[in-house]
Amino acid sequence: MKIITGNSNRALATAISNQLNIPLTNASIRRFADMEIFVEVLENVRGEDVFVIQSTSYPANDNLMELLIIIDALKRGSAKRITAVIPYYGYGRQDRKSGPRTPISAKLVANLITVAGANRVLTVDLHAGQIQGFFDIPTDNLLPVPVLGKDIEMRYGKEGITVVSPDVGGVVRARTIARRINADLAIIDKRREVAGISEVMNVIGDVKGRRCIIVDDIVDSAGTICNAAVALREHGASSVSAYITHGVLSGGALARINSSPIELMMITDTIQATEATKSISNIHQLTLAPLIAEAIKRISEERSVSSLFD
Repeated sequence: MKIITGNSNRALATAISNQLNIPLTNASIRRFADMEIFVEVLENVRGEDVFVIQSTSYPANDNLMELLIIIDALKRGSAKRITAVIPYYGYGRQDRKSGPRTPISAKLVANLITVAGANRVLTVDLHAGQIQGFFDIPTDNLLPVPVLGKDIEMRYGKEGITVVSPDVGGVVRARTIARRINADLAIIDKRREVAGISEVMNVIGDVKGRRCIIVDDIVDSAGTICNAAVALREHGASSVSAYITHGVLSGGALARINSSPIELMMITDTIQATEATKSISNIHQLTLAPLIAEAIKRISEERSVSSLFD
């Protein structure tokens, strides 16, 4: 087995490498003067089972092109199998036609990865489960439930907790966490009139006097989650925290979170945290390196990945 990484999240790739006790494959990834990307794999990969670790986070287009070019370089180097390990699958929110003459970009990206030469995909907490079906190659979608659930139990115990979904679409995700820690479930009913701007309408469920934990896959501009936190406090929640898989945190997200009623926002390292993110006192980070490393090991050994969540 060999592990190679692009530039999107070297910290996570290094942590996964350390977990597996396998050094990262030596490769040169550089830019020409016009910002074209050039990749040269500096080790023999012929006949190897190679895992490419690369989140397609900001800058999404550069990181996606790096991933595609690395895959092509490995294919032309006669790697036996290439698995694209994409901790954060960019363009995942464009998973359906949102209106006339609009793209399904999540499907387009899946096609690009497949045509580039990937034989398999390993990703984390897809925005929508149907994205797995966009790939014509085997695709494993890791859920961070074991890691998030363990941290919630360690910090809050099991008494007086209500897990909250910030919208109807995230109910399945929130329910999975709630079942794992034996907690109650509440739902935020919201209406989004304009893309990127949400308005909280109602809280479904009793949250009065409860320690509420909002669970979601992505926090981007943080408008939805901060509005949800305000609504929960207005409905009598004793405290509000949040557990998010992918901390995109664009625009004014950090300022909103810093001034919101959210006492703790826990994000994972599927996206490498910026120095600005690290400076916000109520944002902390959990690592998924052990979970991803174990999944990589099982794929390489042709063992079950789904049994990780039994």
